[in-house]
Amino acid sequence: MSDTSCNLASLTEYVPSPENPWNVSKINHLYRRIAFGASKTEVLAALAQNNPSALVDQLIDDALALNITPPPSWGLWNRDQFDNAPLETFEYRQEGKKQMITDLLQNKVRERLTLFWSNHFVTEDNTYQSPAYQSQYYNLLQIHALGNFRDFVYDIGICNAMLVYLNGDENIKDRPNENYARELYELFTLGVDNSYTESDIQETAKALTGYVNTNNISWGDIVFDPSKFSNDSKNIFGQVGNWTYDDVINILFLQRETQVATFICAKLYRYFVSPTCNDTIVAEMVQTFIANNYNIATVLRQLFKSEHFFNIEAIGTIIKSPCDLNISFFNEIGFALPADVDLMDFYRNTVRILGQDVLSPIDVEGWQGDEDWISPDLLIGRWESIRYILSKAWSHNQDQFKDFLIGMPIGEPGDGNLVVTTDDVTLVVKTILLYFFPRGITDPVIFAEALGVFKIDGIPENYFEDGTWTLGYPEIPQQFAALLNYIAEIPEFQLK
Repeated sequence: MSDTSCNLASLTEYVPSPENPWNVSKINHLYRRIAFGASKTEVLAALAQNNPSALVDQLIDDALALNITPPPSWGLWNRDQFDNAPLETFEYRQEGKKQMITDLLQNKVRERLTLFWSNHFVTEDNTYQSPAYQSQYYNLLQIHALGNFRDFVYDIGICNAMLVYLNGDENIKDRPNENYARELYELFTLGVDNSYTESDIQETAKALTGYVNTNNISWGDIVFDPSKFSNDSKNIFGQVGNWTYDDVINILFLQRETQVATFICAKLYRYFVSPTCNDTIVAEMVQTFIANNYNIATVLRQLFKSEHFFNIEAIGTIIKSPCDLNISFFNEIGFALPADVDLMDFYRNTVRILGQDVLSPIDVEGWQGDEDWISPDLLIGRWESIRYILSKAWSHNQDQFKDFLIGMPIGEPGDGNLVVTTDDVTLVVKTILLYFFPRGITDPVIFAEALGVFKIDGIPENYFEDGTWTLGYPEIPQQFAALLNYIAEIPEFQLK
């Protein structure tokens, strides 16, 4: 970790003040990080509420109260059942991915954490292949997304998808397989080369033996078979005994409490706040995490309510993932689309092409994110995915482009963004840019270009000066559409 962050604010609860007001930038910052964007209605409601801590509690409480997605009818099928089904197997896995995209669009905080944990407790569905395993794994992520991390570690290690993905189902007493034991420490709880040895991995692997497909039914349940378990004495972190899977988890969280909490809190910090870690903040999060028995929701409440999270240095510091870029934009703009647009399938395929195939990260270490999301080819695809949605929304209903601008919160980045109507074209453009960019646009050249794009050809310049042009002007839909298409290519739009 590093303590070189410019963000010197503390974890003290952020309370709005005239010097540090609650505004559109902070509201969109919260929703883009904790969820996948806010609708204009949600932004206006948050402005009126003027209570960020209450909003954070509401969002997390809503996530905790949310039921898991009902498993599909094929959620417990084995290989023979899929082979005799009307669809190809891969089509059922695609159906599962579409369901995840649907949930990401609708479920805010819970699905933000589900996506996060899918990139922590990584499996790749094209490796284990079973659509039923995929569904079971996904629901397990939902169940534990904001719950107890220790219970999460326990349950994920013996789910069918993980056992197959990391060869746990091949780990038997005569042929111990170290794959899961290694990743349990290296990727899931402690970090690379942190407080464990090769001997610890080897001994842990023996303690994890015995989980096999006892009925030899392809894609059937993998369960514990005592006859396949190693009854040898094992020495794990200096503790000697005939340890089982339960014992491994108990010993890990007893002997490496601080290391586990530090690894997880640092990962949460880098994902939700900044790629540059702040050791001091993480250390405080660790205390909260341990004191609350590894409760994920508790440590997230502390982080998201803090002055540190809402500090200007935390805003606009993370490059949007493909899911962030597309889903957050759609939620923020709130446009209706033609009935023939299969939005879930479009986004499932789009994020895959852009490098984020949900439920199938690139390898066991997951998507590394940030700058890995950006390359010349990927940038073009990112621009075009936004433009596709805009073109479909335009063909469906042009008036919605005008309606979005009516009642937008107007103001400078440091203002409290009062909701007023203005016919000052410069202020309108400034407001739009402030809404869709984390910190607005301060570069005078880019702002001048954006202003020119919004004015569009065909509207005399003097109309913007003599009061002829207003927000009710007939060409407003075209103006806003032109500016949104321009915005898609601006580098700052790639940030959250």
